[in-house]
Amino acid sequence: MTRLDALLGGLARERSTGALRLGRNGTIFLHDGRVTYMECAQTPGVERLLTARGRMTEAALRGLQADGGCARLLEEGALTPGELQFAVLGVVLDAAFFLLPISGTRPKFRPGERHWLGGQWFFDVAGLVRECARRRAHLAEIWPSADVDMLPVRPVPSLPGHGVTLTRVQWEVIVGADHKATPLELAKQLGRSGYAVLLAVRRLAAAGLLAPPDPGRTALPAPGRAAPGDAGRAIPPAPGRAIPPGTGGAVPAEKRPKHAEPGEPGESDEAADGGAAPGAGLPKRARHPYGRPPHDPGAVAQPLGPPVTGDPTDLALLMRLKKALEELA
Repeated sequence: MTRLDALLGGLARERSTGALRLGRNGTIFLHDGRVTYMECAQTPGVERLLTARGRMTEAALRGLQADGGCARLLEEGALTPGELQFAVLGVVLDAAFFLLPISGTRPKFRPGERHWLGGQWFFDVAGLVRECARRRAHLAEIWPSADVDMLPVRPVPSLPGHGVTLTRVQWEVIVGADHKATPLELAKQLGRSGYAVLLAVRRLAAAGLLAPPDPGRTALPAPGRAAPGDAGRAIPPAPGRAIPPGTGGAVPAEKRPKHAEPGEPGESDEAADGGAAPGAGLPKRARHPYGRPPHDPGAVAQPLGPPVTGDPTDLALLMRLKKALEELA
C-alpha cells in the first residue's frame, strides 16, 4: 500500500491543487503541490481554537467562512497575521502527528478544493515527518506508555506528596477531567493543541498524578498507530524494570526514583519548567525510570518549508519558538 508521504510527494511533483481526503480521518489541502493545511478528526482545528478560546463566536466564524475567508478575518482585526499563522502551524502539526502514519485507507483527491483559509502557508512533507518523529520521541521520553493518550484522564484523589506545581495546561486538564474524556477530547473542549494536552497528560502520569486505568477498559489505538513500526506503541521497560500488572504503565510511588532537591545538581528541567515539585515522582531526563537514554539534543527538526506568502514571518523561526513554548507548557 502506498505510504501517505509518498502519495503527497507525487502530488507535489504534479503541482496539484486540491484536497486529499482520508475518509473520516481528515483532509490534507494542497496548493500548487505544497501542503497548505491539514484537518484531523482527532484534533482541534483552527475554528475550534478560535471559538473555544473566546477569540470569536461561532456565528461570526461561519460568516467569515462564507464570505471573505482569511482576508476578511485579518481585516476585521480579530487576530494578527502572526497569531493566525501560529495557530495554523499548531493545527497542522497536530493533524500531521495522527494523519501521516495512517495506513489501510483509500485517499481520494478532489482537484480544486480549497480550505477557507486559502493558501497562505506552505509545509514541507519531509519536514512534517521529521517533526512528528521528534514529538513521538519527546512524549516517550516523558512517559513511555502511550496508553494514557487514549484512555480517559483520571486524576488521583490525593497527592502523592506534600505538594505539586502545575503548568497552566496541566491545571486546565485536571479541572476539565471528568474521568470520561480522553486527552484529545479534552483538547477540543479546552481549545488547546492536541499535542500540548498530550504533553501535559504524560507529565501528569510521570508525576504520579493520574490514577491507574480502569481494569475493565483498554486503550484504543489512535489512527495510524498500527502502521509499520507502530511508533505510538508503548515502549517496553529496560531489563529489570518490570511494569506492575494492571497499572497500565503507572509506577507505584514507592518504586519511583528519588530526585534531587531544588538547586542540587541534576535537578529535572521538567520541574524547573513548571512540572511536578521535587518528590512528586517526576522523572529526570538524565535518569529516566525506565532506563531510556536522554533525548538527543542534536536531533533537531529541520525547517518545515519555504517562507510564507503574504506574511514576512519566518516559518522556521516560528517553529523554533513553538517548540520552546511547548517545553515550558
